[in-house]
Amino acid sequence: MGNTDSKVDFRVAVVQLTSHSQQIEPNDESFWDQFWSDKISSAQDIFALVPAAEIRALREELPSNLATLCNKLVDRLQLAAENSCHTHREQTAAINCVRLLTRLLPYIFEEPEWRGFFWSDIPTGQQQMTSNGEYVSKPPLAERLLQTLADLLFCPDFTVASKKKKGPENPEDIHTIDSCEYIWESGVGFSQPTVHVPSNDRNRTEILKLLLTCFSETIYTTPTVDQHSRPNKWLTYFTSGQNRHTLPLFTSLINIVFSYDPIGYLPYNYLLFTDTREPLVEVAAQLLCITLDNSSISSNDQPNASGEDSPNLFLNYLSRIHRDDDFNILLKGVCRLLNNPLIQTYLPGSCKKIGFYQELLILFWKFCDRNKKFLFYVLKSSEILDLLVPILYFLNDARSDASRIGLMHIGIFILLLLSGERNFGVRLNKPYTTRIPMDISVFTGTHADLLIIVFHKIIVSAHQRLQPLYDCLLTIIVNISPYLKTLSMVSSNKLLHLLEAFSSPWFLLAAPDNHHLVFFLLEAFNNLIQYQFDGNANLVYTIIRKRQVFFALSNLATDASTITKLSTRNTSITSATAATIPKKNSEVLMNKQMVFQANSKSTSDSEPQLNRDFIPQPNANAPGVISNAMITTLAETPSIHTMTERTLAASSSLDDNNLRTRSNTTNESSPSSTRPASPPLSTTTASNLFPQNDNGLWSATSEWVQSWKGKLPLQTIMRLLQVLVPQVEKICMDRGLTDESEIIKFLQHGTLVGLLPVPHPILIRKYQPNSGTVMWFRTYTWGVIYLRNVDPPIWYDTDVKLFEIQRV
Repeated sequence: MGNTDSKVDFRVAVVQLTSHSQQIEPNDESFWDQFWSDKISSAQDIFALVPAAEIRALREELPSNLATLCNKLVDRLQLAAENSCHTHREQTAAINCVRLLTRLLPYIFEEPEWRGFFWSDIPTGQQQMTSNGEYVSKPPLAERLLQTLADLLFCPDFTVASKKKKGPENPEDIHTIDSCEYIWESGVGFSQPTVHVPSNDRNRTEILKLLLTCFSETIYTTPTVDQHSRPNKWLTYFTSGQNRHTLPLFTSLINIVFSYDPIGYLPYNYLLFTDTREPLVEVAAQLLCITLDNSSISSNDQPNASGEDSPNLFLNYLSRIHRDDDFNILLKGVCRLLNNPLIQTYLPGSCKKIGFYQELLILFWKFCDRNKKFLFYVLKSSEILDLLVPILYFLNDARSDASRIGLMHIGIFILLLLSGERNFGVRLNKPYTTRIPMDISVFTGTHADLLIIVFHKIIVSAHQRLQPLYDCLLTIIVNISPYLKTLSMVSSNKLLHLLEAFSSPWFLLAAPDNHHLVFFLLEAFNNLIQYQFDGNANLVYTIIRKRQVFFALSNLATDASTITKLSTRNTSITSATAATIPKKNSEVLMNKQMVFQANSKSTSDSEPQLNRDFIPQPNANAPGVISNAMITTLAETPSIHTMTERTLAASSSLDDNNLRTRSNTTNESSPSSTRPASPPLSTTTASNLFPQNDNGLWSATSEWVQSWKGKLPLQTIMRLLQVLVPQVEKICMDRGLTDESEIIKFLQHGTLVGLLPVPHPILIRKYQPNSGTVMWFRTYTWGVIYLRNVDPPIWYDTDVKLFEIQRV
């Protein structure tokens, strides 16, 4: 009953503050004290008792009251910090100030005229006065708030365990303590044991949520390069040298995340004990994702990749981690957490499953992208496969879920980054023996087989919004193909099935970039044949069995009448759909989504088809999907050609000088080289080759087909077929062979040395950051954080501009 009365009193104070009839005097301390008293016991109470409509009304109609409240809250927080929060009353006041600021800040950020309020000079009448009657200049409200919050995160007996014996009259001075002694958890750069105090975890969580809210001004600006080229002042100040706690705070955040073990030693431990650590780990991971973001997009479109010279000290510290022991802690931590949702036990539900694996994937991406030494350590470690398996699991599990499109993107982008290095492709040859619950074809093979089978599943049965990622998926396969020693029959059939589908004439002629997919697949086949022929008898056999696919490509018609005939079906379908979908998406929707329906399937491959009318529903049981009613939109997926740069792979047969010479002289002029796309065209030529029909939609022409058909890298495969097909037919006739295993044994002992064209240099497409990828990651990261913070719902129902909130 008393608690209810306290909430009523707090509600009365809120109503009085938002009343249109009066302005509250700043010196009315008895009134302002009501907002941080012990009447409120949770953040949920604050969000329930301070409605959004009243905050907006206060902002618009009584701005002086809102300004005074913000000043009073920061002043009270600063006072609590100066007193080291050594009493329960001070701690309660500090936490309630934190909660109320978390509630107010999103509504201040959504109004452009208010965004400068926290950075404006303090009015003279509200500044501190000395005994001589002179006013003392105060820093802007934002700087005081951020520095106070940083101090509070290392406040003994409030957010960290005290290391000194002290009495209530002699608290430790928060301004003189060495916060490096109070790092929250042992791990990277800190080996001292720490004490786990649940109340400290709860207080840290509340303060970190407010910091996350402070940095969220970003989500109230439109997703344009011009808007986001200006640094976020909150983030810039907090990660700069002006914050004396940057190093211990960065160390605390990464250690608290990567040392977390959600399972523990007892089954059902999460049902027996309240886990105060998981909410802290989740918000710590989110804060790291934001503080490790670029503060701005550089004008030359090439953000600083290393972070060593960045004014953002969080990026600077990340780039300077170099000890193998520290890398081992980070890698084991991320492997442990990413594999957590995959754990299966004999006791159903006995293991706690985390939901913040999207944040972990973002963090892993940033660590690899910003610290190349860490990336190389990961690639040379056998544990890279312990990362690959959960990523493939997430990709397969989320492929038809509209609410997890972003998860698909980040997983594929990580694999694209890893595939640019030789060690990743080599590691994939390790046999895959771990069995996790995935609805894919049964196979016996390597991790490379698993990757190809999952990618095939994504392409043939994933949500239509993943179609822009086809290029990325095939680029990954091309990058790893020179190193794959023994593909299984299952994965070989999957690759040929993709080529069969993408090379069908009606698909090739349906959109101006569809032929790029065929170039990627042919390049992968060429790499496998020229560099790994000896161990890939399964693939060679599949190529021979499906040789008509290559013959059809080689004989693809280029005359205008045949092209018009083949394009008729495309035109009719496109016209039917053009009225209901945007013009720029109509071709992609029809062309790629229908490819596996229209393509004739082989009798030996039973592949799933795409359902054109399929609209997936969110998976209610999917971990990490907090709100099934909402999804956030993403920035446009960057083109594969802007995300990657083409380089020659390092080879033991090439010395450094030779490698540099060959990389400067592109191999595209070689007849055996592989080209992923036709060369750039002038505006005039492009208009002739890519004409539009009466509906304003693109249509194929004879000139366009001729512009790329002659560049198809078919020489190696056609030569292989020319040599091996007669041999296989002869041995089948001579020995009466009908069993494919006998034919494969024959192929295993065969050789094409001296018969194939000169091997082309291995061409790798490495990830290259640019403004498009920076914007995509920023939009995705904040979208994840928005949806994950629903208790309390910090940004719910505010006017977000960075992305759109869609109901599903």
